[in-house]
Formats: sequence, C-alpha cells, structure tokens
Amino acid sequence: MSAAANASISIQPQPTWSDEDRARAEHYALIARLFHAAPDAALLAALAQAGRTLGGEGGELSRAWAALGAAAQTMPLQAVAEEFDALFVSVGKPEVMCNGSWYLTGFLQEEPLAELRDDLAELGLGRRAGVTETEDHIAALAEVMRHLVLTGPDDAGLARQRRFFGRHLAPWYAQFAGALAAAPGADFYAKVGGLLAAFMDIEREAFDMLEAEAR
Repeated sequence: MSAAANASISIQPQPTWSDEDRARAEHYALIARLFHAAPDAALLAALAQAGRTLGGEGGELSRAWAALGAAAQTMPLQAVAEEFDALFVSVGKPEVMCNGSWYLTGFLQEEPLAELRDDLAELGLGRRAGVTETEDHIAALAEVMRHLVLTGPDDAGLARQRRFFGRHLAPWYAQFAGALAAAPGADFYAKVGGLLAAFMDIEREAFDMLEAEAR
C-alpha cells in the first residue's frame, strides 16, 4: 500500500493573500507534506527552527510547535523515516489509519467518502489519474483546505472553507490525533498529531464564530 496521500489535489495559488491566510495555508501544506511521506533532512531542520521561533508565543499551538521542533532537532532522520513506515505503511491495515471514513464509520470506502467526492466535484476538484489513495486521506484533505484558503479569501470563499472543514475534517481530526498519540512507538508523529490538533482546533473555533455571526 502506498504510504502517502497520492490523492493530493493540484493547486494554483493566487498571488495576494493576507498574512493570516498565508499562515493558515502553510500549516495545511505542512500537514499534507508530513502525512504524504516522511520528512527529509531539510524539512526536519526547518521544523527545528520553526519550533524555536514559534514555540515561545504562548497557547496550545505554540506549545505544539515547541514539542515538534524539539523532536525534529533530536530525532535522527532514519528514526523518523522508520516511524513513518511503522505507523502508516502496511500490506494490510496500517497501525494508524489516515482516512476519515475509518474514523467516522470503522470502514473504508463508505458513505463519507462518497459525500466527499460529491463535494469535491462541486468544487471542480478530483483525483488525478493513477492515484491509489482515496480522497479522504488526511494529506489530501489538507491539500484541499490549502487550495480553498488560497483561492477564496472573500466571504464566499470562507463559506466554502467552513463547509468543507465542517463536513470532512471537524468530525474526526481529534480522533486521528488521539490515535497518533496512543500508537506504540509514535514519537515524532505523536508531536505532528499534536500540532494538527492544535491548529485545527483554532480553525474550528474560527469557523464556529463565522457561522454564529452569519445567523
């Protein structure tokens, strides 16, 4: 089985974004990259530096950055790669599943995936030819959110972001992060799960506020 989200969506970024949108897009891009494949040496070094600069600002996201940065600085590259393989690569069921349908139904290829495909079609997005992983892989969903952030900074775009996040990430990302935290042998990726949860908690709260204001 491929270890990555080959279902990633091709993106055509827009040239003008706010600082907040840029930061959000970068977080989604990082999540997609880290669950697509194990980080290389350059990414580990960048994460270690980010942990030092972003880890002192206070709050859950800052603490998650500090923890991930420390792990990136201390863990050997080969150990991180072996952890990725142990968690996500398997000829059968991986130790940690990365697909939303699994957390929502206990199975793959279920109704949530069909609903996701319908929503992607409405957005004009879809799987590339030859892709083996399904679109509900966490990395593919993060790519979609990055695309929506970069192409929809207006009110209509925020509405699309809120709807997609609420339907396809909010119901299960915390379970996924919890599975990473509880997985035997998970160290680096437990910290990645902590960052994912802290960032998406902020996203969920912001979208909830937007929904309340729209009522």
